Amino acid sequence: MNKVVLAYSGGLDTSIIVKWLQDTYQCEVITFTADIGQGEEVEPARAKAKAAGVKQIFIEDLREEFARDFVFPMFRANAIYEGEYLLGTSIARPLISKRLVEIAHEVGADAISHGATGKGNDQVRFELNAYALDAHIQVIAPWREWDLSSRESLMNFAEEHGIEIDYQKQDKKSPYSMDANLLHISYEGDILEDPWAEPEDDMWRWTVSPENAPDKAEYIEISYEKGDIVAIDNESMSPATVMEVLNQRAGAHGIGRDDIVENRFVGMKSRGCYETPAGAVMLKAHRAMESLTLDREAAHLKDELMPKYAEMVYNGFWFAPEREMLQAAIDQTQQTVNGTVRLKLYKGGITVVGRKSKDSLFSEKIATFEDDEGAYDQKDAAGFIKLNALRLRLKALK
Repeated sequence: MNKVVLAYSGGLDTSIIVKWLQDTYQCEVITFTADIGQGEEVEPARAKAKAAGVKQIFIEDLREEFARDFVFPMFRANAIYEGEYLLGTSIARPLISKRLVEIAHEVGADAISHGATGKGNDQVRFELNAYALDAHIQVIAPWREWDLSSRESLMNFAEEHGIEIDYQKQDKKSPYSMDANLLHISYEGDILEDPWAEPEDDMWRWTVSPENAPDKAEYIEISYEKGDIVAIDNESMSPATVMEVLNQRAGAHGIGRDDIVENRFVGMKSRGCYETPAGAVMLKAHRAMESLTLDREAAHLKDELMPKYAEMVYNGFWFAPEREMLQAAIDQTQQTVNGTVRLKLYKGGITVVGRKSKDSLFSEKIATFEDDEGAYDQKDAAGFIKLNALRLRLKALK
């Protein structure tokens, strides 16, 4: 190996990996740090990389691309994994993989590398997405090669090699394993490894506890064009700005916390906690908009396809032909998903209190309990019921 491009955060794992790659492969390490809205400065990663002897450092603001080309298409599908997880970590991996491969081509690197462990989903996601874009790319996954088996051993390695780590002075206590972007923050490890243990209240960063949320509800109006949010309270916003605003406003009301035991693609169950304030609001609002504007059978078919779509994203098949095929079908349904949804945010809850659209399929004249002036002939229901009951009646005769 002459050159390796590393997905680099400047945190514990990737700081160690820089040194490990340099020593193990005697190669030049190029670092790539993506700002996808993790809420922390990414520039400190530059200083850390320089201190580690890195000469080529890529730090890129990908927030708009992440929101526009990855998060928004996924929310058109109402994707949610195993009924709870809004795929915050999963959807970030294809974009990072894409840029790793592109940078490797730009600098003439022999391989890419990542800090995902051999137990997790992220190793699969990084590598499947990379191989989908470059069949010949080589991948170095240090967690599958080295003999550092825990976060404690990593911190000892850092101390031995003079690598500065943020948590180094905190009595060597292993921090939570965290991942953050515009869509969410995830927390794993430490006391969360016991599914019975309640998360510590000071763990949460983006949301107040619902008990401490304001006693007054907040109303918010979200406007859609072709299934994507384009404005909040009549103010036009870019996709990334939409998510930033929703994270702040929903998080202030304790919205978006979740505590999940999920089935990883590699076969094990894992427990994680998630904060997804923007995502929780986006899912609720989008389904409300679709309820008014989508044909019944199209909506029901979308709901049937959604678990498969969510599984593809979770497992790392974003660039796979089957996901792209489903996306094309989903996007076709979104042509009429236009209008505005009004929501009430209150103490961890989201309530839909209004929706309107020029493409609405709702007919007040037909649905009314008052006199519909002949818009719907109730006598027609008798034949409808008899035809649908025919097979049931035949079975009952046996």
